[in-house]
This record gives sequence, structure tokens and C-alpha cells, in this order.
Amino acid sequence: MSFSAGRKKSAAEPTLETSGAYYVEDVAAQVIREVNDNVEFQDIVRAAQQQSKEEQNMTLMEGLRTYPKAMAWSIALSTCIIMEGYDTIILGNFYGMPAFNKKYGTLDPATGEYSLTAPWQDGLSDGAGVGEILGLFISGWLADKFGYKRVLGGALIMITCFIFINFFAVNLAMLEVGEILCGIPWGVFQTITTTYAAEVCPVNLRAYLTTYVNLCWVIGQLLASGVLRGTLSLNSQWSYKIPFAIQWVWPVPIFIAVCLAPESPWWLIRKGRVEDAERAVERLGRKGDNFSAKNTVAFMVHTNEVEKKVQAGTSYLDCFKGKINLRRTEIACITWVCQQVCGSSFMGNSTYFYEQAGLATSNSFDMTIGQFALGAVGTVASWFLMAKVGRRTIYVSGLFALTIILLIIGFLGVPHQTSGLSWAAGSLLLIYTFVYDFTVGPVCYSLVAELPSSRLRQKTIVLARNLYNIVGTAYTGVIGLYMLNPTAWNWGPKAAFFWAGNCALCCIWAYFRLPEPKGRTYAELDLLFDKEVSARKFASTYVDPYEIHSADSEVERLDSTQKIG
Repeated sequence: MSFSAGRKKSAAEPTLETSGAYYVEDVAAQVIREVNDNVEFQDIVRAAQQQSKEEQNMTLMEGLRTYPKAMAWSIALSTCIIMEGYDTIILGNFYGMPAFNKKYGTLDPATGEYSLTAPWQDGLSDGAGVGEILGLFISGWLADKFGYKRVLGGALIMITCFIFINFFAVNLAMLEVGEILCGIPWGVFQTITTTYAAEVCPVNLRAYLTTYVNLCWVIGQLLASGVLRGTLSLNSQWSYKIPFAIQWVWPVPIFIAVCLAPESPWWLIRKGRVEDAERAVERLGRKGDNFSAKNTVAFMVHTNEVEKKVQAGTSYLDCFKGKINLRRTEIACITWVCQQVCGSSFMGNSTYFYEQAGLATSNSFDMTIGQFALGAVGTVASWFLMAKVGRRTIYVSGLFALTIILLIIGFLGVPHQTSGLSWAAGSLLLIYTFVYDFTVGPVCYSLVAELPSSRLRQKTIVLARNLYNIVGTAYTGVIGLYMLNPTAWNWGPKAAFFWAGNCALCCIWAYFRLPEPKGRTYAELDLLFDKEVSARKFASTYVDPYEIHSADSEVERLDSTQKIG
């Protein structure tokens, strides 16, 4: 095993470099040597190596032609996030709906208008977050035991039942219970869809299908905004009951897709069901020169065996054991937290923000529809960007751009609010949404799915998303709503200053701690983390998890810490 900073090694170069390289016999190298030298395992090693090369050399078009079924199944299951994006956005926008406020709110004598108090707004928003936290932890344990399909199918049945509580809610307490219970299956959707997308696709399609999850979220938000705008003029209980009822459209067709979809082959490998994994892989790809189910399964088995020997456990506690696992868990968790604290709460409560910025209710809903339409365009545009630029570069640059936009929005809130300033702040929020969904929003899903180890991926994503939800519940939700609520702090657009500071801190963290997974197999990422390679050097450091077998004779003649040249 060898490393060289600054470039990728070409196929024509010798296995061991003789200039500027370190040869270190560490624990991981010894483990890989043991696995690769196992006589009974050597056929698997060779097949895994062949599959790794084919995946990394495969073009995007070749990937699309070879794995159309994997894409179709991933897209079908990710549709759960459309439902979640729809479900979670309607409540925040109900706060700007007169009929909803009249039903559940209190009369403000000063303005003569009905509104929910900040504590109740906070309680309802946090209720869903509490349910999601519980659902995420449960899904991590259940998915490891029963598989992704069964857990996802069970969550779809649960959400179908829990929607009845919100639809028939007669008071805020009943609505609160409904939000908490709905949050449980939402938590399941958040983690399993992302993990499934990361595990059924080859290297060159991984980023597109994991970031498609973000597009599903935006599509759900856009649909919800359109429905809310359409029911705004009803001025009766149906203006908010119809949006609740539309949620019953999703579960049945998605449940059918879940029942027909193949199980994740990585989960089957971890359970020792190699033959079942091969059958699952056959259902994901199209037979041809670029596809071999046996080689694909061999690649998974090799990666799993190496990880199993380096880190035997697959529990939540194992995510924090040792510097390597702790680093990977930190990166996944903070990457998702950055998405929460970079000012995205403005988008979740956008209609309410527009109203507090001075726009009329109808204009506020129109702006929200335009906002999420731009978000969808931004997510699709990010796919073209990711084909050329690394995920790390997009993420860091996006956080920097969002910081600048938030600062400008904040300065627009300093003077006395006029119609022009209100429209300017609203327009900048549209730009913010496009930039967010062009960079930080979708790329986050790719990063948190790719950077954990294969054996701990599900648990790490659960921890990361739960920290995201905890921060959203105890920090973003409380502070964000209090900043905008006229009966609380009433900051209006000036709240953007607070989020700009948060966003700047996230940008600094990402620059120093966030590595680049673009084009890397999971086995390569394992070795890069094991060697404690700097985040800024992940893209330029060469590593081959299969090379050690062919390089043994030369490595043994070198001092374990000698630097050549």
C-alpha cells in the first residue's frame, strides 16, 4: 500500500513509487495483507479489484445504461422524502394562513388579527422534531435487524394512520400529538432512503441519487406551497384540512414499490447472505460488459471483511470508538448540522418570514412557490456541477456565498421597513434558496452517505440526522421563530445577521475538516481515513486497497517509516 500526495497514479506507473512516498506497515495494512493473502479469499480479492477499476473508469452514460434498475428503485423509495418535504412544510406555512390562525390562534387586541403565540409555534414545530429523533433511533436498530424494506414499509403504514390525528385535530394539543407521532415515520424516511441510495449505486452514480433525496424534499415543499396557495382563498377549515388530506395520496403507491424493490445488497452481505446479495445485485444492473453481479458482490465482501477486522462492531457505540470512527462520525454529524444552522430556517418558515418582512399574505405565498421552484432548479443544476467539481469544493463555496447573502438581507432590515425593502429582502431569500439548493442542500446528502464506513453507515446517518433534528428542535426552531414572531423578538430581516455568523463558522469548519469523496470507492475511503490523511489532501492522495498484495516483496525491504528520496 502506498500513498503519494498531489496527484492520482496512472495505470502505467509501477506499483510502488520511488519518490516522495511513505511505506508504513500499520494495523490496517496488516489486516488487508491478511485478507488479501488468504488463499481461499484470493479469487474474491481479484474480482473485487476488477469491479473497483470498472466502477471508477465507468463514464456517467455507461453508468446510466448499466444501472437503470438501480436508479429506478432508488428514485422510487426516495419518493418518501417528497411526502416528508410536503408534510413538514405545510405546518410552518399554516402560521401565515388566516383560517388556521383563527381556528387555533388567539386574538391580538393591538392588531385585531389572530395568530399562534411563539410558544405554541415552537411546540408544534418541535413536536415533529421529537418524533423524528425517536423514529431515527428506532430505524437504526430495526433496519440493522430486519432490513431496509420491512422497516420502510412499516413506516408507510404508520404515517397513513397518524395523518388521521392531524386531519381531525380539534385543538392544539391534539395537533401536537399528531405531529409527534407523524415525526416517527418521517425519521425512518430520512435515514433509510439516503442509505439505500448510497448502497445500490456504483461510484459514478452515487452522488446523483443521494442528492436526488434533496430534490424530493424540494418537490414536496413546492407541492405543499402550491396546495396552500390554492386553498388560501377558501377562508374555512378546508383551507388547512385539504392540505392534510392530500398526504394520503403518497403511502400506497410507495408501499407497493417498497414491496417490489430488492433489498440492499450491502445489508445482505453484512448478514452473511451472499447468494441473496448476488440475486439483489442482478436486479439492480443490466447484463453487459460493464456489469458482473459476482464481481460486484466480491467487491462488497472484500470491503466488509476488511472493515470487520479493523472494527468488529456495528453498534451506535462503535461510531465513537477510536480516532478514525470518531472522525467519520464528527464529519457526518457536523455536515448535516451546518445545513440546519446556515439560515435554512428562513426557507422552512418562508411564508411567515415574507409576512413579517412586510409583504401581503397572498404575495407571501406566491413568493414561497417561486422560492421552492428555484430550489428544484438549483438541485438539478447541482448534478451538472458535481460532474466537474468535487463535493467539498461545492459545499465550502456554497457556505461562503450564503454568508454573504444573509449579511445583505440583514442590512436591508436595519432601516425602517418600506415596500421596496420588503420586496428586496424577499427577492434575496429567493436567491438564497437557489444557492442553497445548488450547493449545501443536495451535496450534504451525498457527503453524509459516502463518508461513514460501510458497516456503520446506517448508524452514522442516524446519529447525524438526529443531531440535525436536535439542533433544529432546540436551537433553530426556538430561536428562528422567536426572532420572527411579532409578539416575541420581532427582528424581521435583521435575524439574517445571526444566521450569517453561524454560516461563517460552518464555512471555516468545512474548509479544515471536510474531505473529498468524489470518485472514491468505499474501500479507498476506509484507507484514507485510516492513514489520517488531511481533509484538504483527500482528493490528491493516491491509495489502492488491493495493491499491497502485489507490493509485499518490495515493502518488506523498506524501513516502516522510511521516506524514499
